[in-house]
Amino acid sequence: MESTKRSIAKSISWRLLATVITASIALGITDQWELAAAIGLTDTIVKFFIYFAHERTWNRIDFGREQKQPEYFI
Repeated sequence: MESTKRSIAKSISWRLLATVITASIALGITDQWELAAAIGLTDTIVKFFIYFAHERTWNRIDFGREQKQPEYFI
């Protein structure tokens, strides 16, 4: 299971990358820096919390995890 700190770090790094992508797309469509920045910031704030909750929820689900076999020492 991942720690809460790791989930936060992953959320932040992903949102920084995603913000740049979203703002770049918005800038390409609107050709307005301020609007593109506002869209990117709003998107980041909303999706940061959604991603964090999603990540923590998946940490509670065993689907697809391999169980560690106990190691025996002779």
